[in-house]
Amino acid sequence: MSENQNIRIAVDAIVFGYQNNNLFVLLIQQKFGTETAYWALPGGLVQNRESLTDAVSRELKEETNVEVNYLEQLFTFGDNINRDHRNRVVSVAYFALVDSSKLKIKADSDAEKAQWFTIDKIPDLAFDHNKILAKAIERLKSKLSYQPIGFDLLPKQFLFSDLENLYCTILEKEIDRRNFRKKMLGFGIIEETNQFSPIKTGRPAKLFQFNNIKYQAFLSEGFHFEIKFA
Repeated sequence: MSENQNIRIAVDAIVFGYQNNNLFVLLIQQKFGTETAYWALPGGLVQNRESLTDAVSRELKEETNVEVNYLEQLFTFGDNINRDHRNRVVSVAYFALVDSSKLKIKADSDAEKAQWFTIDKIPDLAFDHNKILAKAIERLKSKLSYQPIGFDLLPKQFLFSDLENLYCTILEKEIDRRNFRKKMLGFGIIEETNQFSPIKTGRPAKLFQFNNIKYQAFLSEGFHFEIKFA
């Protein structure tokens, strides 16, 4: 028996930021509809003539004033047919890592507010967005061990201790800092700069930077990035 299909496609964005040893996610408070009292992930329905990535980029810009260079598809959420009580909606979720200190967020379009929340203080979100966020955090923790994505959360130049603290924060456990430093520097994709930290406490600390060009060249030669944690 044939059935007229009435399913809408949406996109949701999980944008992670990191500052002062805290992992953040960008949330909005919706302006319209019955979910206005709830915080939610930025996102919305895909228009008829746009791609999924164009849709999620548009929604991010419209609702938070944020533009990102890279979005990775996370998962498709639609098994719960009642995840949105208004319509049958299937959501394709994307996540991004940004240097949040460089972004100026501003609520617009159908967003009443836009705000960074630390991961340990996430409120009850609209729809199934708590589930989507949990999936994104799980993916982030996993990828840290086999892809140097942590640098996307840091400024272009950073203290090595900032990188160590970032891993500890996201993984929620302490690491062997001596072995971590030896491993990271041994890859040859982190360079010591001639710049020093502006914080004047004790001995001046050198700043480091990630060399993405060298990393991409290594990848073409079969380079394997792997960090193991106890």
